[in-house]
Amino acid sequence: VGAAYYPELWSEAELDKDIIRMKETGVNCMRIGEFAWSKMEPKEGEIDLSFFEKVVDKLYENGIMTVMCTPSATPPRWLFAKYPDALQVNYNGVRDEVFARCHPCKNNSVMREKNRIIVREMAKRFGKRKGVIGWQIDNEIYPYLEGCFCETCQGKFRKYLQEKYKTVENLNRSWGMYRWSLDYDSFDDVLPPRAGGWPFRWQHPSLQIEWFRFQTNTIISYVNEQAETIREFSDLPIGTDMMPGNEFGYYNVNEKLDVAQFNHYDTAERLPHTAFSYDFLRTVKNKPFWVTETQANWNGAFAAGNGYRPQGNCYVNTWLPIAKGGEMNLYWLFRTHPAGHELAHGAMFNSAGRAYHVCDEIKKACADFEKSEDFLTNSKVQAKIALHYSSTAANNFRCAPLLEGFNYREMLLEKFYRPLEQCGVDVIDTAHSLEGYETVISPFLTTVDEYGLKERILAWVEQGGTWIVGPMSDIMNDCAVKYTDSPFSFLEEAVGVYTKYQLPIKNEVFTAKWSDGEKLNISDCYDAFECKDCESLATYDGFDFDGYTVVAQKQYGKGKIVLLGSVISKDGLRKLVAQKPIFETSANINLTQRVGQQNGVIVIETESKEGYVVLDREYTDMLSGRTLSGMVAVKPYEVLVLC
Repeated sequence: VGAAYYPELWSEAELDKDIIRMKETGVNCMRIGEFAWSKMEPKEGEIDLSFFEKVVDKLYENGIMTVMCTPSATPPRWLFAKYPDALQVNYNGVRDEVFARCHPCKNNSVMREKNRIIVREMAKRFGKRKGVIGWQIDNEIYPYLEGCFCETCQGKFRKYLQEKYKTVENLNRSWGMYRWSLDYDSFDDVLPPRAGGWPFRWQHPSLQIEWFRFQTNTIISYVNEQAETIREFSDLPIGTDMMPGNEFGYYNVNEKLDVAQFNHYDTAERLPHTAFSYDFLRTVKNKPFWVTETQANWNGAFAAGNGYRPQGNCYVNTWLPIAKGGEMNLYWLFRTHPAGHELAHGAMFNSAGRAYHVCDEIKKACADFEKSEDFLTNSKVQAKIALHYSSTAANNFRCAPLLEGFNYREMLLEKFYRPLEQCGVDVIDTAHSLEGYETVISPFLTTVDEYGLKERILAWVEQGGTWIVGPMSDIMNDCAVKYTDSPFSFLEEAVGVYTKYQLPIKNEVFTAKWSDGEKLNISDCYDAFECKDCESLATYDGFDFDGYTVVAQKQYGKGKIVLLGSVISKDGLRKLVAQKPIFETSANINLTQRVGQQNGVIVIETESKEGYVVLDREYTDMLSGRTLSGMVAVKPYEVLVLC
């Protein structure tokens, strides 16, 4: 537990005072170096890391570990002055100025070489140094402002397209470019989309997706190159800190890295939603993840924003990732900057070194972790339900949302994750293994036929799994192109239905009922099926769709496929999922079941109000020592570790 720390901003005397503050607060880890290239290499070729060696040593002497960060997000001015082509070009064709961060061109050969030089020297000095426990590459790396549009990047983009599609005729056919006479005569005619904001309205969706995919591949190469350089001298875990959202592709970016790293600035009110991210991060590498940034109280680049965290929220924000399978929670930041950008941002301590109240809450959480250390270390989260959260679908819907105002992540979170989270849910991308799950839910999974998922999931169902799929799943390929032989690539045939209508509309005018006559609430989009070789579980009730199936079920080997034609209610979803909640609770309680040398359940109140949990037997709370059974009242922002 700890924070981001920038010792290059402070005198040695202040560093000594800050270490005292760290020890008093109970934190045991700092991440340093991410923006300090000019301190490390003030002039070209004059690399001096002695300052940071002293910092790492001094922290270690006081029981505080270090995550060392590479500084490639902020190269020094001398680099861009001598090598101006290393600056990225924005979508207006103007080369960026050095004014903040994340402005290098990641395809520039000089930029790559300078990265390798500074990272190699850092790895030599810190790869095996006592006190260093891991590496962070760059900072929140992402195609900001849609990436770099310099001639080098445009040329590499065209080469990427040529390698993928082979001929321009094949690209034209694959993207449907003959509509509006948009077809290209050669790959040299392809220009990146330049609308100045995602999604690019009236830019071709397939072009948008491939440009973003190219930018993502560039970043993956950029990150992996640094990781390979570090591994020449270090066997410590390496990651790159990423923001919420899966458009960037957590699985792809982290494929050759060791640990998934996550930054979030969710408000106090959205803390229950943060659990969704943790249930996803846990599956990316199938090992503990790191929260490398989260706000201690409020955030703010130019002015304070995102809301003040009420008392107790920081305590729960420290606990939640650890409960969900993480092993690190670092705040941004330890001490507010005295000058420059983000002056309004909250921290553990202000620029004068005076503590905010959150320090007491972090200290309390650290003490709790010590009490429950053996249980947390020797147990892991186990879930029988998996929910698909696809980077391909995220990008398809970003560029071709189909539904007005549609937000793929929020729809998954609100309509599918929240109704089932108290049962225990893993959130997985399509490349993830299906082994060990009893139920897999795949709503809005536009592209099923990738990473061998089609074959894998049908084989998994045959062996006894329950696959709940839809609505709006299996409707596009990975470039947001619809299928032409059927509304689906294979679901009609697999389930035994004929799709009479598909209405991607949000107005909630349709009603439905289960086969026993009980009302079923539906919303957001509407597919009407005729059952040919399957069972109708629910039908539309009234309007033009009267009698058509909205929920169909097909026995498939030892398992079954349930096809949803609409978003169904919480009660309806729970009816289809044969998995009871871990405990009966009030809606404001988050439950995490952990299995290991000692089994247990972590109970967290996330909404700052009274709640309850009904226990199935007698438990001991590791934090308070109380013996609890039956209906137990849970206080606002209280945590129980029940074993």
